[in-house]
Amino acid sequence: MPGLSVLALTEREVALCTHRRLAISGLARWWTMRRYLDRTGGRHGLFLELDHLTLPLALGLPMGRGRAVSGILFRPSVHYRHGTGRTGERLRDLRKAWLYRLMLRRGAVQRVHTLDDGFPAYARATYPGGDKVVTLVDPAFPPLEPSEGDRYLAERAPEGRTLFVLFGVLSERKGVLALMRALALMDPTTASRTAVIVAGEVDPTIRDELDAAIASLRRLQPALWLHLEPRFLKSGEIAALIDRCDAVLAPYQRFVGSSGVLMWAASRGRPVIAQDYGLVGRLVRDRGLGLTADTSDAASLARALAAAVGLQRGQLADPDRLAAFAAGLTPDAFAAAILDPILPARIGQIDSSAASVDSSDKLTTPRRRLTTSESAGPGV
Repeated sequence: MPGLSVLALTEREVALCTHRRLAISGLARWWTMRRYLDRTGGRHGLFLELDHLTLPLALGLPMGRGRAVSGILFRPSVHYRHGTGRTGERLRDLRKAWLYRLMLRRGAVQRVHTLDDGFPAYARATYPGGDKVVTLVDPAFPPLEPSEGDRYLAERAPEGRTLFVLFGVLSERKGVLALMRALALMDPTTASRTAVIVAGEVDPTIRDELDAAIASLRRLQPALWLHLEPRFLKSGEIAALIDRCDAVLAPYQRFVGSSGVLMWAASRGRPVIAQDYGLVGRLVRDRGLGLTADTSDAASLARALAAAVGLQRGQLADPDRLAAFAAGLTPDAFAAAILDPILPARIGQIDSSAASVDSSDKLTTPRRRLTTSESAGPGV
C-alpha cells in the first residue's frame, strides 16, 4: 500500500515483549516502541493493546521530545461495582486506578481508546486528563456466506433440539469447564431436548480435566447430545455454527473485557447466554442481547440454559436490537477512530506520489511516520 512501511520485530524483542511477568513485558514494549520511533523518525506511537503499558506510562518514562502515544485499553474495570467483590479483584482495581490516574496526567499520552463505552464518562469524572479517554467500537467480522464444506460441523447436530454453541480457545477462563458442570445439573427431560457443540483449540493445561468432565457427563446425562471439536475453526465454520444454533454461549469466568463472541452472535442474529460480570454482562443486559447468569455458579448457568431450551430465539433477544447493536460495529469505523486523529490522511488516501522507496525497497512516507505496536494475545 502506498505510503506504508512495515518493520518486523526481532525474535529477542518479541520474547521480551511477551514475557510472562507483566512488568517486564510492559517495560519491554515501551523500550521497543521508543527504539522504533528513534529508528523511523516517527512522531506518534500507537499501541494496539495499552493495558500492559500502564506502568511505564504512569512512571512517565520518556518517549522522546515532541512525541506522543495513544492506544487501546481493553480491560478497564475500576468503574464496575460487583457487590462486595473479591479481594484479588479489589486489589487489581486499586492498582489500575492508581496507574490510570498517573498515566492520564502524562503529556505524552494523547488519547486512550476503550471498547467499554461506560469508562470514558467515569474517567472524565474521576481523573485529571480523563477527557483523553474515548469510546472505540469493537469491530464485528464482515458478513460472510459459509461454503458447503464450512457447514459440515454445524450439520452434525440433530434436529429437534435446542442447539448451543461455544467456540474459541477453550480455556478455563472461557468457561468450558463451568459449562460441563452446568450441563451435569440439567434435569433429564431438558437434557433430552438439548444439543451442545464445543469447538476450538483446547488449552493444554485443562485438556485432561475437560476429557474427564465430558466422560463423566456422558454417564450422567445419556440423553444429552454433546460434541467436542478440538481444533481451530475457520471463519466460515464459525459463521455456519452460529447460523445453525439457537444461542451462542459466552460463560466467561469473571472476565472484565470485551468479547468478539458478542459481535459474532449479534451480526448473525443470534442471542447469547453470558456472564453477568464486567463489560460482557452489561452489554448483554443493556442492549438486550440475550440472558446473563452467574457463570461461576453451575446451578445459575444450568438455570439459564434450561430457560433458553423453553424459549424461542426471539424471546431470548429481540432480532431488531441484535441488528442495531451490530450495525455500527464496522472495521472502517474502528480504523477511522484510531487513525483519523493522528494521521494527516487515511493510509488508503495517501497518494503514491507522496511515497518514496528507501534502500531496502520498502515504501516510506515523508509526510508523517506512525509506529504501531500490535498485540497478538499477550504479545506486542
